[in-house]
Amino acid sequence: MVDAAVPPGTQTLARGLAVIRAVAGGATDLRTVVERTGLGRSTAHRLVQLLVRESYLRSGRGGYTLGPTLIELGFQALHGNPLPVVARPVLEELSAQLRDTVHLAVRDGASVLYLDKLPGSRGAEMRSRIGHRMPLTRTGVGMALLLDAEPDWPARYRADAPVEPDRVHPDHLEAFLARMREYAESGVAMDLEDNEPGIRCVAAPIRDAVGAIAGAISVSATRPYMPAARMRGLAGVVARAAQQISAGLGHRGD
Repeated sequence: MVDAAVPPGTQTLARGLAVIRAVAGGATDLRTVVERTGLGRSTAHRLVQLLVRESYLRSGRGGYTLGPTLIELGFQALHGNPLPVVARPVLEELSAQLRDTVHLAVRDGASVLYLDKLPGSRGAEMRSRIGHRMPLTRTGVGMALLLDAEPDWPARYRADAPVEPDRVHPDHLEAFLARMREYAESGVAMDLEDNEPGIRCVAAPIRDAVGAIAGAISVSATRPYMPAARMRGLAGVVARAAQQISAGLGHRGD
């Protein structure tokens, strides 16, 4: 839906962005765009026509899809960020060494945003993909991104829970907080099938020149390839890889 509190003079821009988000979220026809944005049919139609003309959207047999202009801008944004460039050789080394899926992600507001993914050569394919967003507290990289934000842990857990925030069981919240305190102490976070059944991962934060968490990496695999003993063994491997990337960003700490 279009946010009613957008700054004055930007309503048209906000509506156009809402249309793009609707298509990115799977709206392939005008009716669905109208339903998801709350725009009038004629307004939505005019915006879609403009976005197709400027190649922000495509219109074909399968309906609306994102267009080449967004792909071009996305690659420009990705390569304008030094993190993926610095991290890529380390990710490739991890992938070759471990044969598991390797991710690079950053925090984008209340979500994890995946910047890179090298699929593993064994086990099931994971639903994560570059540009995909996931809840912070339900992914290994997300928890790694939150290690310095202890005051935010309860609110983030409640926001990401599949039930209403005020219905989160206190015992479940306390168990999560205990895990996070342990992860903050060790500097490594673990996804114990929190996000996808049967998928486990080990993650560590990447720090920039001033020591702030700038991103996170993870190594993920299906349960048969990621028993508890192997997860503990990978903690140091993933942490060292994250430290190597951090050094490339100018970080000089441990």
